[in-house]
Amino acid sequence: MTHHYLIRWIVRFPDRFYPLLLLLTFFPGHPAMAADGNAAGEKRFLYVATPGIRNYLEYGGHGVLVFDIDNGYRFTKRIPSAGLDERGKPLNVKGVCANAQTRRLYVSTIRTLMSFDLVSEKLLWEKPYEGGCDRMAISPDGSVIYLPSLEKEHWHVINALTGEVIKKLVPNSGAHNTIYALDGRRAFLAGLKSPLLRVTDTRTHEIVKEIGPFGSAIRPFTVNQGSTLCFVNVNGLLGFEIGDLRTGHKLHRVEVSGFKPGVPKRHGCPSHGVGLTPDEKEVWVTDAVNRRMHIFDATSMPPRQVANVELRDEPGWITFRLDGRHAWPSTGDIIDAASRQIVARLTDETGAAVQSEKMVEIHFLDGVPLRAGDQFGLGRAKPN
Repeated sequence: MTHHYLIRWIVRFPDRFYPLLLLLTFFPGHPAMAADGNAAGEKRFLYVATPGIRNYLEYGGHGVLVFDIDNGYRFTKRIPSAGLDERGKPLNVKGVCANAQTRRLYVSTIRTLMSFDLVSEKLLWEKPYEGGCDRMAISPDGSVIYLPSLEKEHWHVINALTGEVIKKLVPNSGAHNTIYALDGRRAFLAGLKSPLLRVTDTRTHEIVKEIGPFGSAIRPFTVNQGSTLCFVNVNGLLGFEIGDLRTGHKLHRVEVSGFKPGVPKRHGCPSHGVGLTPDEKEVWVTDAVNRRMHIFDATSMPPRQVANVELRDEPGWITFRLDGRHAWPSTGDIIDAASRQIVARLTDETGAAVQSEKMVEIHFLDGVPLRAGDQFGLGRAKPN
């Protein structure tokens, strides 16, 4: 059996061979791997859930739009979705996540969580939850989702395959944004009514630590691969703050220089979106009013502002391609991370501009999911 056929056999039976597949992907020189470290024949797509700017249908309509990353972000297809109100109108999409091992894609609205099969693209189930839904996170093995209520007191810990509730966590923080550590050991819970970031032990699903307090209520945030640092947006700040996830202390407050915050169209805070490049060398932060991404050198602390990129609209989110080559603000601009130049813009099947704060990268081999990214700009550098 050739190396190419071995790889194809493995991804057709991920439950049996997934650990071996992961091992192979860490050896870029392996004959079954392409020069960029991906499996030969691997195809990369960007899944964009809409309406992903509130419930505004003018930014891409309704559904999950799929773009071919390796073909200039060409629109590929629209996967029909659910998430409708009593009048049949699409509800705000609040979050998106995916897992290649279980072949599932998840989209949350303000009321429900939907589960799709990534191969058949069929909706498997849609379930409502007490208090509504917000931006969730999935465990690395695809078995558990931490699902925040819609700015209420609690998070639901749910079985990702069935949607059944495992546990309810009640930090009374205005549940909003959620990150699952890439090593699967911790989950991070941020509420927009609290200056504290809560940390859970995912073995027991208990809150074991609080980080902060930060300067105001926490909005979007991100963490590094080693789960030692967090970078958080807070109300009233054009910039971000940094917290030590080991000690629980706030370390730095970093303000954007040369620009005034003003009053944004959405979210009510100057910076609603912060991300680490996968190599963790830079922090990118949104600036809504000035329609900019501000870039900071994170190789020393506190990070130093080094560049700004103008966008086509007000950004409210930022994430990155897994290999770090492109930055994806919610405006649909595709930014080359090295040159800081916009190299493409997302458009739908009609040529209309697509914008969304909910997008995730998924790779396929022979039609089978191979790996998935994350809607947050998570650090992916190996800890020293």
